[in-house]
Amino acid sequence: PSFKLREVASMYFTMIAVFLVILVVALQGSAPRGSDFPYKVPLDPQGLLELSWNVSYPEQAVHFQLLIRDLQFGLLFGMSDRGEFENADLAVLWSDGHNSYFGDAWSDSKGQLHMDSQQDYQLLGAWRAPEGLYLLFRRAFSTCDPKDYLIEDGTVHLIYGILEKPVHSLQAINISAIHRGLQRVQLLKPNITVPELPSDMKTMEITAPNVVIPSQETTYWCYMAELPDGFPKHHIIMYEPVVTAGNEALVHHMEVFQCAAEFDSFPHYNGPCDSKMKPDRLNYCRHVLAAWAMGAQAFYYPEEAGLAFGGPGSSRYLRLEIHYHNPLVFKGRRDSSGIRLYYTATLRRYDAGIMELGLVYTPVMAIPPGEDAFVLTGYCTDKCTQLALPTAGIRIF
Repeated sequence: PSFKLREVASMYFTMIAVFLVILVVALQGSAPRGSDFPYKVPLDPQGLLELSWNVSYPEQAVHFQLLIRDLQFGLLFGMSDRGEFENADLAVLWSDGHNSYFGDAWSDSKGQLHMDSQQDYQLLGAWRAPEGLYLLFRRAFSTCDPKDYLIEDGTVHLIYGILEKPVHSLQAINISAIHRGLQRVQLLKPNITVPELPSDMKTMEITAPNVVIPSQETTYWCYMAELPDGFPKHHIIMYEPVVTAGNEALVHHMEVFQCAAEFDSFPHYNGPCDSKMKPDRLNYCRHVLAAWAMGAQAFYYPEEAGLAFGGPGSSRYLRLEIHYHNPLVFKGRRDSSGIRLYYTATLRRYDAGIMELGLVYTPVMAIPPGEDAFVLTGYCTDKCTQLALPTAGIRIF
């Protein structure tokens, strides 16, 4: 059955009967197709909250689709500058046990919630499905509301909170007493046309086989792989993640490194990267071939360039590194995630490269206590740039 959203006599919120089996889509009358939301990320470690979204640059807006697999008495979803629940911009769904409400809210410096007089999280629909409740809502990049978060390029701190008990009003929600969390994503994705792929394209999966994810919050897992003997020079033209179903909330990021060509061989290894059992030679596998982080999609090289691997002067040994983020310390979870490379023997005009900029993690980087501000500066000497950069320079894309 289908029910319309019941508008109440208030400028502040919209009532929705989410405790019923409902099907509401204000725009089309049916649930949007999954392809309408190309970006997806789990919000919580258990995968109970799954966020999908699309970006409309003509509308200057983001459409969010939030799947709640185990709805209790509501949730909070929003954004803040540093991932805190104070001074946050929030969309709130809450229930008093009889009726449920949706509204745009903000929190002050003490974490107290207030209904926003300007409702910029626009609820477009809600519907039940076998997997849970879907909420569809829209938010403009910029709302000119001083209480709202400005959605810009770069990392956005998404926050969520789960209401496990009924509340009689928005102001009655105690943020400090609810289960809450943080997810960092890049909301605004570049609007890039997918290039046509060549007919001789092949694929190769670099995956860690049947890893038992350690029952600790953070693990970096290393796995050694090899290219076939005599593997000639190819160009990587695309790559994408291969994440084991059910582990989407645990696989935080992955990288494939190529080892140094100066060594004829590298030992096999499949274990934690910080283990004393890890061979020291694996530290010479540092040339990045592919990198992926949670929320990212497939990466395509431009049609005129590809990342070279294989052939003379190129090591056939690869190291896959997976960062598992397991804050709930699940035990016995098995994983075979990795990265799928798409490559061609038809070499393109240019060899692409990957430049990593930043500072190495060391204790020296610690911020001294009591500092209002602290600047960390990195330097790249001329010896380094002369060795790594051609005289004609490089083109960054």
